Amino acid sequence: MPSYTAPTRDTRFIVNELLDLASYGDLPGFQSATPDMIDTVINEAGKFCSEVLAAINQAGDEHGCTRNEDGSVTTPPGFKAAFDQFVESGWGTISAPEEFGGQGMPHVLGFAVEEFISSANQAFGMYPGLTNGAVSALIAKGSDEQKALYLPKMIANEWLGTMNLTEPHCGTDLGMIRTKAQPNGDGSYAITGTKIFISAGEHDLTDNIIHLVLAKTPGAPDSTKGISLFVVPKVLVNDDGSLGDRNGVSCGSIEHKMGIHGNSTCVLNYDGATGWMVGEENKGLAAMFIMMNAARLGVGIQGYSQSEVAYQNAVAYALDRRQGRALTGPAEPEAQADPIFVHPDVRRMLMDGKAFNEGMRALALWGALLVDLTHKAATEEARAEADQMIGLLTPVIKGYGTDKGFDVAVNMQQVFGGHGYIREWGMDQFVRDARIAQIYEGTNGVQAMDLCGRKLGSKGGAAIQAFFKMVGEECAAAKGDETLGPIAEKLEKALGEQQAATMWFMQNAMANPNHLGAGAHHYMHIMGITTLGLMWLRMAKIAQENLAGLPDDKAFYEAKIATARYYAERFLPDAGALRRKLEAGSDNMMALGEEAFATAA
Repeated sequence: MPSYTAPTRDTRFIVNELLDLASYGDLPGFQSATPDMIDTVINEAGKFCSEVLAAINQAGDEHGCTRNEDGSVTTPPGFKAAFDQFVESGWGTISAPEEFGGQGMPHVLGFAVEEFISSANQAFGMYPGLTNGAVSALIAKGSDEQKALYLPKMIANEWLGTMNLTEPHCGTDLGMIRTKAQPNGDGSYAITGTKIFISAGEHDLTDNIIHLVLAKTPGAPDSTKGISLFVVPKVLVNDDGSLGDRNGVSCGSIEHKMGIHGNSTCVLNYDGATGWMVGEENKGLAAMFIMMNAARLGVGIQGYSQSEVAYQNAVAYALDRRQGRALTGPAEPEAQADPIFVHPDVRRMLMDGKAFNEGMRALALWGALLVDLTHKAATEEARAEADQMIGLLTPVIKGYGTDKGFDVAVNMQQVFGGHGYIREWGMDQFVRDARIAQIYEGTNGVQAMDLCGRKLGSKGGAAIQAFFKMVGEECAAAKGDETLGPIAEKLEKALGEQQAATMWFMQNAMANPNHLGAGAHHYMHIMGITTLGLMWLRMAKIAQENLAGLPDDKAFYEAKIATARYYAERFLPDAGALRRKLEAGSDNMMALGEEAFATAA
């Protein structure tokens, strides 16, 4: 049976030392995030996830969810009891606004806990996780009445929420949605249509589910400019907050999926269900993007959370499994064979996993800090800078983080050899669960186009220029250092590759937009490589400073520097190859006609 131990030591290093969260104590919401409180939250959340959620992960995958004859859904055995513990402990309220019953602590801590939950049990984590996006939209666009009616219960996780976007005939192109919203004459609307792929669309964890649904009002433009957003509760809520009649929304079926079996991904049928508009008519797309951006950061966390748990199990297996001898001579002559950990190819896969997981964790938590600073930084200028940077990084965190997270999960399965293909070891679940993160909340192709088609040129390229300046300055400051210099030099070279790729887009994409589309995926990966390189340079710098003080956990900091060197040598050079692919353009890619793709008999 697979196991999971929350990486609390590494998380505390990032939060307390790399991000130095305590230094923001004068900002709203940060006062309560003292070092002692941070350590308590991280350690206790790690304990809950390792002991409670991980224990039901494999069984949840094997059992899955059950749709009953009356349309209700039963979650896997153990999920309801674990969810009740989750709610009682308040793990879903950490970074929610105090105004509506949350703890109001920084998003950094919320993201850290979210990683632990997802590693331990990704399917379980999706139930409260999707609620966060719905809460964000209601906070930003909901009326005072809607906030008062729904948010306290949703933030407390007494009710959960969903996002209803996709329909059978449309996913990314939301302008094609057919779900209708007919005014009832009393301020409410009758919602009719079918939504698919609705994560946590129906379940037995809470008494109510608050659906946020995209639909079109009569006469609305037949495009994205005609989309409105509606709040549609599964059970109608009375003015005093008590539950009333069942609404006209039902689960038609549960999707049969490759992974995340413990989460009920539903087809939801709306048959004149009563809903209320959120925000302005025909302005639902803006509200939807609030949900999507929150969800995309969460999905980025899912990407490395699965590679983390897969990595942990691969390390344990590599230390235990004995096959062959070390190339330099027997490592344990008294044994019949050496642990496979001694073989360079196995070590390559494990080091790749370690370098990615720790680098991606640092990036995601830095992103969380930027989210906090977007709202709470001391000056308007600082808030704008943070907002600009997290806007640029969001598609990278989601797209690159989930692409590489899946790759790592596959390689960790590879460490097991044939046993990795056998279900009892659990590695197949990590691979299957990781796969969805590349697809939902906007496929990674969409993320790449968002980065290259929207974010690079936004406000005259201000965000990407700020990124280039930041990385360049940190490289320059480190180049003279004996330890950091070699890392900084390789990062500076990767940055140059990204800058050259950016310039190539500027010179060629206007004349032929297909050049942008053909190279966007490569560019997203170049930026992912560069950004994780920046994280490793920063972590190596902190580790070096700590080593000068002769710490008790000297081995931890030495491993940080060694892994930073490994990342610089093994990951950063890939930026050059990707730039050359990008500069190949789209001509050959788009040259063949449709008939050339058909298989001849």
